[in-house]
Amino acid sequence: MPNLHEIEDTMPVAPLKIVALPSARAMGQRINDYLVEFRKTIQNDKVKTDPAFQGYSEKNYLINAETFRFGTGEAKAVFRESIRGKDLFLLVDVCNHSITYNMNGYINHMSPDDHYQDLKRVIMACNGKAHRINVIMPFLYESRQHKRSGRESLDCAFALRELQHMGISNFVTFDAHDPRVQNSIPLNCFDNVTMPYQFIKALLNSEEDLIVDKEHLIVISPDEGALDRAIYFASVLGVDTGMFYKRRDYSTIVNGRNPIVAHEFLGENIDSKDVIITDDIISSGQSILDTAGQLKEMNARRIFLCCSFGLFTDGLEAFDRAYEKGYFDKVVTTDLTYLPPELYSRPYFIEADMSKFVASLIDFMNHDASLNNVLETTEKIHGFLEAYNNRLEIEL
Repeated sequence: MPNLHEIEDTMPVAPLKIVALPSARAMGQRINDYLVEFRKTIQNDKVKTDPAFQGYSEKNYLINAETFRFGTGEAKAVFRESIRGKDLFLLVDVCNHSITYNMNGYINHMSPDDHYQDLKRVIMACNGKAHRINVIMPFLYESRQHKRSGRESLDCAFALRELQHMGISNFVTFDAHDPRVQNSIPLNCFDNVTMPYQFIKALLNSEEDLIVDKEHLIVISPDEGALDRAIYFASVLGVDTGMFYKRRDYSTIVNGRNPIVAHEFLGENIDSKDVIITDDIISSGQSILDTAGQLKEMNARRIFLCCSFGLFTDGLEAFDRAYEKGYFDKVVTTDLTYLPPELYSRPYFIEADMSKFVASLIDFMNHDASLNNVLETTEKIHGFLEAYNNRLEIEL
């Protein structure tokens, strides 16, 4: 855990408690286990003697909270223990479609709207008793509807304003589709966390023979929206970057969007190079698989797909077919959102575990310590790359 001295010498804001909504219960348990371990090893004698540290080192930080559904589909949230004076961290995964409920005899899968409503119910159930309410929502609700370009809704901005009015203190999300949406709540704390270190660590741990230099590796953005992410990846790795431009048919609308006619590549020669394609969301996967197919036609050596959120809304069949054709070699995605169980059996899947990182974020936030201690990853990446390259040199 980074820079522990920053929190060893400071008091927590209030006793820490985590509310893992049903959508994020598995990740909440992993985060809780890390926090328990972190605070067992804290070097501060006051933890055992000072009343201000009461409840600091516990065997469990998860609080007993439940959300119920009536037969009509209506719902409520209930706390089964006191939350007075606690520093609450609410963890929700709005993309977890695996959770169901009964309504009028039918089984419904919970949608992002359902999860968001349950989050608001939990906040309302706090009833002003908590010392502070922090929301951790890895996939930002309605983040792809972040700007208005006509007579249409502005869902993401409105949701953030709504949570602000409900009294939350801090809002944490990961790799927001467009982080400028935070301008809708300029007076509230909004942290948009990126995770290049976890991607690079997961990829290099799974591939023992990657050569990370300009002659052998390139980072590609599948569209102009992901270019900043690709540039940062390329900069810390010390390699070149390229981009695909999505040429769309603006005279046609399909499922609310203009269909993509072709992907045009802008960048250096990729002949015989390994390629990392980085993006924020894999939805159906059509766009990133088309990009990978074109790169293979350009004689790319190996192709690695790195994506923050693997939603796989159309299933895994397209990825299975593309893998069999040799269009890509690995898919790296985080565990921040629900992943279909069958994905873990695929030979091309690599999971970037984020639970320890999120536990570190929560620990530092509970002390009101600077998150730069956790978020500054450039030096960590360089250190990891140096160790990886030295290992390769020894093996060679």
